[in-house]
Parts: sequence; C-alpha cells; structure tokens
Amino acid sequence: MTATLVKETGPPPPGPVADPNRRLRRRGKIIALLFVLPALLLLGALVVYPVLFSIGRSFFDASGTSFVGGDNYAEMFRDPATLKAVRNTAVWVVVAPALLTGLGLILAVLVEKVRWATAFKLLLFMPMAVSFLAAGIIFRLAYDQDPDKGVLNAAVVSVHDAFEPESSYPTARARDGQGLTKDEDGSYRTSASASPGDAVTLGLVGVQPADLPGGARPAFAAAERKAGPDELRGVVYLDFVPGGGGEQGRVDRGEKGLPEMRVEAVRGGETIATTTTAADGSFGFEGLASGSYQVRLPSSNFAQPYEGVSWLGPALVTPAIIGAYLWIWTGFAMVLIGAGLSTLPRDALEAARMDGANEWQIFRRITVPLLAPVLSVVFITLVINVMKVFDLVYIIAPGPVQEDATVLATQMWLVSFGGGNNQGLGSALGVLLLLLVVPAMVFNVRRFRRGQR
Repeated sequence: MTATLVKETGPPPPGPVADPNRRLRRRGKIIALLFVLPALLLLGALVVYPVLFSIGRSFFDASGTSFVGGDNYAEMFRDPATLKAVRNTAVWVVVAPALLTGLGLILAVLVEKVRWATAFKLLLFMPMAVSFLAAGIIFRLAYDQDPDKGVLNAAVVSVHDAFEPESSYPTARARDGQGLTKDEDGSYRTSASASPGDAVTLGLVGVQPADLPGGARPAFAAAERKAGPDELRGVVYLDFVPGGGGEQGRVDRGEKGLPEMRVEAVRGGETIATTTTAADGSFGFEGLASGSYQVRLPSSNFAQPYEGVSWLGPALVTPAIIGAYLWIWTGFAMVLIGAGLSTLPRDALEAARMDGANEWQIFRRITVPLLAPVLSVVFITLVINVMKVFDLVYIIAPGPVQEDATVLATQMWLVSFGGGNNQGLGSALGVLLLLLVVPAMVFNVRRFRRGQR
C-alpha cells in the first residue's frame, strides 16, 4: 500500500487591509479642502496677490518701468508731507484707542446701574450702523465755520454772545477829516478837546439804514439842544441821508442817531466817565470837573461778531476728526467691555463690598484687573483700526488743510491717485502701513489663542 504524504498547510497570509478610519479622515480632509478652496482663492486674489504686487511695485519708479531699489522708501522719510502723515498717524494711535477704551470702560460700568441699559447701549451703538462716508459728511457740516450751518459753532457763538453781547455796529467808521481820529485799538476819539458846557457831534458812516436798531430815532433835535454849564453833551449819528443830499459833518434832518453806543470822557489817557447813547444818539456827562476832555468811542462798539471756533483749521482739524471717530466707535468699545464685565465673578465683587471697599476701590483693584484681557483686545483692535483710517480724514478735512490732517492711508492714496501719480512711492507707503499693522495683528491673534487655551 502506497502511502501518500500530504503536507498540511495553513490558510494563506492575509493581504493588506485598508484602515476604514484612515479612509474617512482622508475623505474628510478632501471635503474640507473643497469647502475652503473658494475662500482660499478669494483670499489669494484679494489679499495675498495685492500685497505681493505692492511689495514688488514699491521697488520701481512712478512709471513702473525702472527699478529703483529702496529709493521710494528713502523718499518717504525725506518728504515733509509723508513725515507729517507719520506724525498724525502716531497721534491717532496714541490718543484715539486710549480714549475709546477708557470711555468704553466707564460707560460699560455705568450702564450696569442704569434702568434702561439696553436702550442706552442701543443708542450708543447706533453710529456703528452709519457708514464712515455718511459720518464724515455729517461732521463736515457740524464743524462748519458758519454758525448758521455748523451746529457746534452755533452753540459756541450762542454761549459767547450770552456773556459778551455782540456789537451793533461792526461796520461803522468815521469819515476822514471830520474831527474823529482812529486809535490803534480800533477806537475813535475827538481830535479837538471839549470842556463842560460844550456839545459835540460824532458822525459815523458804513452802517446800512436797514441795519440800524429798530428804536433808532432822528438825531436833529438832540443836536440842537444846548449843554448845561457843567455838562459835556453830544450826539452820535449816522452821517448819511437816505436818498442823498445833506451836508457832511453836520446833523441834517432825517439822519438818525446810533443808540446803545458806549461813549467815554477821557482826560490824560484816563477814562473819567462812561455813558451810553439814547435812542436818538444823544449822550451827556454831568458833574465833570472843569478842564479839557476828549470824547472817545471804545473799540467794543465796532467789534466784529464772534464767528466761533475754526474746528477745521490747521490747529484743530486732527482733534476734530478724532472726535468724529470717537462718536462712531465708542459704542463698539462699550459693548465689548460690557460683555466682558458680565462674565466677572460676582462673588468677588460682593466679598469686596462686605469687606468695606467702596465702589472706586472695587473698580480700580478688582474690576479693571479682571477686565485686563478684554481691555487689551479692545485696545489692540482699535490700534489696528486707526492705523487704516481713511474715510473720515479724507471727507472731513477741507482741501486747504488736507495736508495738515493727512495720515498714512490718505497720504498713500494722494500720492498714488490723488494728483501725485507716483504708485511706486504709494506702494512703499502701503508696505510701511502693513509693517506697522502686522505686529498688532500678531499680538491680537496670540491673545485670542491664549484665551482659548
């Protein structure tokens, strides 16, 4: 019997088996990439490419044909307008974020104690819904020099005139050679001296008959009156006859007096007596000692009307624009800080009150330290924002003071497209602005990451 030996063998070795979890992860990455791809394309087209193009363009001349290396960057710091833009940007960065953060903190703390807190927050946040273009137009009108247009100057002029009334005769003047001499301070005095018992006539011109006060009366009768032995009297009148005629330097019928005008009797440079003209322009000084006097019309009678504050002048244009910026962004800072304030541990505040701390001590020693992360985020966010401010500066600042108010963003636009037509220098300014913004952005991102951990 032949025995056949059969070699027993085990099952075949298993082939490579795909990990289903790995397939799912790979599939998830592909799907995520497909969703992110449109955003990456937009980011590259709208952010990355312009940044790289601007960096490259900054090394070429105005026409973009000749390579100039770092000449544009050197020119930035030789140009007075650019240096002024850097200085103004520094003022914005130092002042605006600090003021906004402080105002936001104070308002957020106070709003907690207001009954209608939500409505108050809504009112303060509403300017954020207004575009910078519209806000710039609003404040350009509000800052107008003309009190009839600018609401701020209307308020300033009203307060000023309440304490220092406006002169009724800002355009009045004396005729040459008619017995009145103008002093350096704008006042008028009689060329000849007068004594008690004399009467003087002071004729002025330059006032429209329609601009005379409503109670002004003819001065002819007052000029005909004789002065008493111890009285120095006279009349101040408008030396002009409507319709023509009359004699210069003489009070004619139909010529009206100038009421409410201040008159002084002066001797030796010292004011001895003061009075005010009546409705017919007459005045009188009684009880004067014997001697010679000059009659003077002080400069206050001819003072020009107060025109308010030149908000958009070279000295105040930057603070004025920062004020408009504060109006827009205060609500933003208040809401963010208020959100952080609502997360504070109330037991720490109550414990401090129970230990006898007053509200100021609680605010300074507990509230502010606990809100430090939120305050730093708000501050850095505003720093980034003010470095890029453009709309308000360009719209509010009038053309003559545009250079006094310019910041880096507006200077970049003006150099590139606003008449300079030097896009090489404008690109260099854009790169400088980017370099200034990036550190603040990096700091903010790191702060967010630490907060998430």
